[in-house]
Order: sequence, then structure tokens, then C-alpha cells
Amino acid sequence: MVVDKSTVPVGTARSVARIIRETNPAVQFNVASNPEFLREGAAVSDFMRPDRVVIGVDSARAEQLLRELYRPLNLIETPIVATDLESAELIKYASNAFLATKISFINEMAALCETVGADVHAVARGMGLDGRIGRKFLHPGPGFGGSCFPKDTRALVRMAQEHGVPSRIVSAVIETNEAQKAAMVGKIRAALGGSEAGKVLAVLGLTFKPETDDMREAPALSILPELLQRGAIVRAHDPQGMREGKALLPAGIAYCEDIYGACDGADAVILLTEWNVYRGLDMDLLKQRLRGRVFVDLRNVYEPETMRAAGFDYHCVGRK
Repeated sequence: MVVDKSTVPVGTARSVARIIRETNPAVQFNVASNPEFLREGAAVSDFMRPDRVVIGVDSARAEQLLRELYRPLNLIETPIVATDLESAELIKYASNAFLATKISFINEMAALCETVGADVHAVARGMGLDGRIGRKFLHPGPGFGGSCFPKDTRALVRMAQEHGVPSRIVSAVIETNEAQKAAMVGKIRAALGGSEAGKVLAVLGLTFKPETDDMREAPALSILPELLQRGAIVRAHDPQGMREGKALLPAGIAYCEDIYGACDGADAVILLTEWNVYRGLDMDLLKQRLRGRVFVDLRNVYEPETMRAAGFDYHCVGRK
């Protein structure tokens, strides 16, 4: 029994079967597709308590073996979706593309909210209470990153092109996500009065999400080089991502082991990743360490009224 776990283009399982048959025509075997749906930072719990298990098979024997393999998960009544090979391979791409679509959609709504004076949090909550939509992945920010969404959306568009099928929605999602990262540079620049040249910026968070050291496709990789190129002085802190940041980001960034040390004499704080350690900052201490009062919260961790009452020039995404 040969099982593909990786996210692979549609047709891969058939190709694996063909290679095995050509290599050893006498062997008896089955090939199956069993894509994983694990979140970085929560992989073990997601494996033990999955939303669903998808198995793509081409025989009753293969389905029986995989159902037996996953039998312990039946203790918590995990739904098992048994389908053909191609459908299983496509389910993973379609799922990730749809979640990425929700992120890009709410980021577009956030930009509209800023223009018309609405609050994107209220809009997202009003949308999410509709059971047909759901509240997850309706969180505005600097755009999606990581190892899955950027890669899988591009792969889905490529597969559609290869088969002569339009993929306008997913193509727009990719375009919107790139535009969102660029818009965040503009937001930071505007908060600094129109120019970041010579300004000291304390950047909190480098990874694309909390609870991982993964920097792949992180918004920081697009935002920070642009700020550096225009003369900003960047000091960065991340609980787990600084090692990867040093390898992937341009030279010239100072990496600080202490959050408040990164803020010493800074003109502004840029909150890029919503780590828990950034959710309860000591604002009095922060003001003592900062030179300026600009706080750009690209994850909407704090409440605008609270931050402005604390004396900060506070900027966030999609809120008044």
C-alpha cells in the first residue's frame, strides 16, 4: 500500500502507480491519496482531532486498509471522506484556496471600511454569524503567508491553466494578497508622516503566524526590505523567528532578544505577528522606552480607543 501524504498536483497518484508498474510489473499493490490538513503550531492536536480524514482510493481493499489505519480516531467520530484519487488530491488545494479567498476578501473589505468609516471587526462578525459563511479566516491583516496558501493557490491556478480551465477567483486572491502587503508599507509610511527615512522602527513579529519559526512567504519578507530600502532603521524581535529572519531578510536589521530593548529610542512600533507575548505589552514601560508614539498594529491586537487613551498615535487595519 503506497499512500501519498503530500499536497501534490492532481494525477500524481496515478503517476506513482504507473512508475511502480513499469518498475516491477509482477508486484501487487495499491496507491492512495491521503492529504493532511494540519496547521503549523497545532499539528499534533489537529491529527488527533481532525475535522475530517480524506482518503482517495481506487479499490475496496485500499479503502478498507486506510479505514482500519484511522480506526482509533473513530473514538471521536471523525468523518472519513472516501473518494477517488483525483478528488482527494483536489480537495486539499480547493480547501486552502477557499480559506485564502476569505482572507483576501476581508482584507479588501478592511480597505473599504477605512474609506467609508466602518469597522471591519463589526463587518466580519456580522458576516461570520451566518452559518453559510462562518467566522474563521475573517481576520484582516498584512496578507497570508506560510508554506501552504501561497504555494497551493499558485499551483491550483497552474493546474487550471494546464487543463484550459479559467481560475479567475483564485488568480484575484493571489493578486489581492500581494497588493495587501504593498498597502501595509504605505500604511506604515503614512503613519510616520510620509517618510520612513532615518526613522527607528521596532518590529514585533517576523513569522507568518504565531507558534512557528516559519518565515516562508511571511509578510515581513515583503514589508521590511521596502522599509530598509527607503532608509528606515529596523530593530526586530520574534520569539522563534529571528534565526530564520537573519537568513532570509536583508542585512542591516538589528535582532533583539528583549521586546522592550527593541523599542529603546524607536520612533514607532510595528506589530507584524500576533504572538501572545505582544498582546499584553506594558504600555507605560513602552512609552518610557520609545522616542515616538506611533504604533502600527497590522494584526488589530489592540483596541483603538484604548491605545489612543494611553497616548499612542495608533494605526490598525480596517478600523476607524
